[in-house]
Amino acid sequence: MRERPTPLLTFSDPPAPAITQDFTPTYDDDKPVRRWYHNVPLYGVIALLVAPHPSLLFVLIQHYLIVLETPLKFIVHLSVIYTLTFMMFSSLIVLVARDPGPVVLEEPQNDRNSEEVGLTEALMSSDLLTPGRFCRICWTPKPDRTHHCSFCGRCVLKMDHHCPWLGNRCVGHRTYPAFLHFLLCITLLAIYVAVLCAHALYYAFNNPYTVDEFSPVHEIGLVFAGLTFTIVIGSFFAYHLYLVSTNQTTLEHITPFLLLRYLPVLPNTESSSRLSDPPLEHELSYRQRRLIKEAHGHIRVYDVGFRKNWKQIIGWKQPYGLMTRLLCGGSSMGDGKFFPHGPDIEDRLARLAQALVQDK
Repeated sequence: MRERPTPLLTFSDPPAPAITQDFTPTYDDDKPVRRWYHNVPLYGVIALLVAPHPSLLFVLIQHYLIVLETPLKFIVHLSVIYTLTFMMFSSLIVLVARDPGPVVLEEPQNDRNSEEVGLTEALMSSDLLTPGRFCRICWTPKPDRTHHCSFCGRCVLKMDHHCPWLGNRCVGHRTYPAFLHFLLCITLLAIYVAVLCAHALYYAFNNPYTVDEFSPVHEIGLVFAGLTFTIVIGSFFAYHLYLVSTNQTTLEHITPFLLLRYLPVLPNTESSSRLSDPPLEHELSYRQRRLIKEAHGHIRVYDVGFRKNWKQIIGWKQPYGLMTRLLCGGSSMGDGKFFPHGPDIEDRLARLAQALVQDK
């Protein structure tokens, strides 16, 4: 008897897993798999931070213990250097180990006495259908300032940026203060080492017969490394100081078209009929794009003043919150889902919407 050929396409569902009491559905199948080579940049950062220390110890011992014979200065400089080093690595551990900001779908509270609500009514009564309020990729709510990271395959609360140098992890609501702390410690340590070794190098040039021939080589290398770290990391830290002072994230600062999601309902005109609600970037004309880019420079949605902006990032309510800030940076205040808008921001956005639809 002739065998029936195997069909190329079948519509039978795969066997479903047995639903038991311990069964928990997972949604991590579509997330990118983290490989060992994703951490190679992180290993490089650690190597750069550790590499100068053998030369630094050699300079400290040679200059302060052997040449100057001042053990007190040696202890002071050693304590300052390794206190900053400890603080730097403590914040790095927080950046690598802590979740930057998980977005959790809150379960609705069931009331046994209330009538059952249909699926359509439940969806229509929520904010899930509001544009920008629900991620269509990872199927999670998107509170204010939440963005989806394509590298991590998930949404992050108050996402600042994705950093490949931190093991391909995002910097978000729960890790941003630690990121500032990390940059600050690197900058302070680089300045301290550069000044310390420059002073030792100046002494070596003025007293060539009291210094061995290897110390100036180490001192020149450490001065160069300290200045390089100060210029590169210090500039990056200064940029983030500006972002904190104006209450912006890196994504909000470099992406002017994020303003479109905050616009109110556009006035009903011929121009607005061609735009979505909220408008999309590809729907705008050249002049409308220029208008959004110009408005982005002076409309900062979450800027509530210099002092309050800094309080959102480095404020604390715990009794020993200051110690956490000094040791590792800690986490931002609040739950990362709701942020107050700046004063008169609604009027500015309304004027921007009016100017946008008047464009031809």
